[in-house]
Amino acid sequence: MGHQISSDVAFTPTVKAIQARKGSRAGYAQMERRGGWETKITPDLAQFIAAQRSIFLATATADGQPYIQHRGGPPGFLRVIDDETIAFVDFAGNRQFISQGNLADNPKAHLFLIDYRHRRRVKIWGEARMVEGDDALVASLMPADYRARPEQVLLFTVHAWDANCPQHIPVRFDAEEVAALVGERDARIRVLETEVARLSGLVPRTPDA
Repeated sequence: MGHQISSDVAFTPTVKAIQARKGSRAGYAQMERRGGWETKITPDLAQFIAAQRSIFLATATADGQPYIQHRGGPPGFLRVIDDETIAFVDFAGNRQFISQGNLADNPKAHLFLIDYRHRRRVKIWGEARMVEGDDALVASLMPADYRARPEQVLLFTVHAWDANCPQHIPVRFDAEEVAALVGERDARIRVLETEVARLSGLVPRTPDA
């Protein structure tokens, strides 16, 4: 990686100078003295990765022009291969191949994962490459019964990762979660309506005055 401290992947000398000017350098320096950010995939991170349905992949051209691409699938489409490798099947899309071209020129990449329901986000720095023509690898990573055409596989090597605070993350739910909650509510309403009707039949009506 070429960094003495794992967090140096993001905290360049210029970044550190700004942190010093704005008063946050001392806190981050303390973190650096403890070794910086995690560099291996921990069990907690692996569990978080396995739950993702929507992720963002950042790459850059050889001269540094950034690009962000969304990738999605059912929970489990993003897979932990070992304690430093993440992989997923790259499904056929608009066939621009910008991310693949960028990675061919510049392997540095970034994964941004966010869980809106629990207001948690994880940033992962590393390097990535596309693997074409490996049918066995595709088969091992392809989500079961998912209607998509696999094109290739992305292998991401983790160099460092950091979990952000939940500040300013809006709480959102997936459509399936909302449907389940509404279904539970409607079922409860039906039970209560049945109970109200039963009790109403037991209570004598008061004659009109």
